[in-house]
Amino acid sequence: MLKLGPKSIVILIAVFVLCTCIDPYSPKLAGYDSLLVVDGLITDANSSYTVKLSQTFEDQNSTPASISDATLFITDDAGKKSNLKNKGKGIYKTDSLEFKGTIGRTYILHIQTHSGEEFESDPCLMHSVPNIDSVYFEKDQKTTNNGTQIQDGLSIYLDSKGGDVNQYYRWSYNETWKFKVPFPKKYDFSYADCTVVPIPVALIKDLCWKNRKSDEILVRPVYAGEPTSIKKEPILFIASGQSDRLLLQYSVLINQYSISKQEYDFWNNLKQVNESGGDIFAKQPFSVTSNIHNVNNPKERVLGYFQVSAVKQRRKYVLHSEVGRLNLPYYLSPCVTFERSPADLQVPNGPIMTWCDVYETFGSTTKYSLVDAKFINLTNILTKMVFTTPECGNCELTGTRKKPDFWVDLN
Repeated sequence: MLKLGPKSIVILIAVFVLCTCIDPYSPKLAGYDSLLVVDGLITDANSSYTVKLSQTFEDQNSTPASISDATLFITDDAGKKSNLKNKGKGIYKTDSLEFKGTIGRTYILHIQTHSGEEFESDPCLMHSVPNIDSVYFEKDQKTTNNGTQIQDGLSIYLDSKGGDVNQYYRWSYNETWKFKVPFPKKYDFSYADCTVVPIPVALIKDLCWKNRKSDEILVRPVYAGEPTSIKKEPILFIASGQSDRLLLQYSVLINQYSISKQEYDFWNNLKQVNESGGDIFAKQPFSVTSNIHNVNNPKERVLGYFQVSAVKQRRKYVLHSEVGRLNLPYYLSPCVTFERSPADLQVPNGPIMTWCDVYETFGSTTKYSLVDAKFINLTNILTKMVFTTPECGNCELTGTRKKPDFWVDLN
């Protein structure tokens, strides 16, 4: 599910400010009102659905504050009412056992704030969506930095069965990948005896999984007279030399939504505003219209959108062996280690340095972590402590050791 992330919300706030200021070349916040931000999506999937509420501040650079004291419910054209449960921090969820979106039904989101204001969405029809035929990848290149640099990597595409003419699509994706830290932490240290060797750790945290949800806006229309099936639709590009995504095993789950013309216009306008950049001589931002309205004050601006769509999903795994056959650049970790002993800290006429001093200087800080030790061959006589930054020795600092429920190791 694609949510309105901080980046999209900031864009919407900027659009509002720039479109309402008197002087477009010198935007001011005089008269700026705090705005309701709505981010919600319901589908026909067997899951609970989430609506997130927040409020903007006068400071356009601030993060919108969550609204956790509202009442939300959804009604449909059959007269059914479904309440959303307040989960705190501005998150409201449906009960998956009581509510599920149905193709052909029309839904309205209702919001009642603690101050007594009432907001409603436009009626939103849930359109059907065709199946995704296939998801695949090809070796590709992408230019960056205004065309001055070229990155090699993979482009991931999808093919879809034909839907209706004059149909509008949106895609989101969820990436998951297995990774290994380059210098897993093998030793701990005890201050009990400053001459004792480091203690082997009980659990080496070297393998984890990372996850990232898309924040790109991926939309396209299919008009009458055009092929209704979709071929080689680009979803994302992965620069193989820029991240650890492709080092072990990678997975992407793609969601395909069939949206209304109104929702397509919302996302497409937001995308154009995003791509226009901040140059005052570039294309000026224009109104990005929400489908949420204040019942008693229709002129009040609301940010965000209540999304209603059926969804089809397809997952694709990419193996390290498959990437290797494409002769793509290999990602090199920026992690490095350094070794220290008491002799490295010793100063002339100073106190005798111990292993406790070495650990106190480096391993006990938040900047570095003890990960390994060097010994004289076939003895337990310590010669060096090995340090690195914490995230290079403990995969749980940037990922999770819990294997995803869907994950299948294929390498």
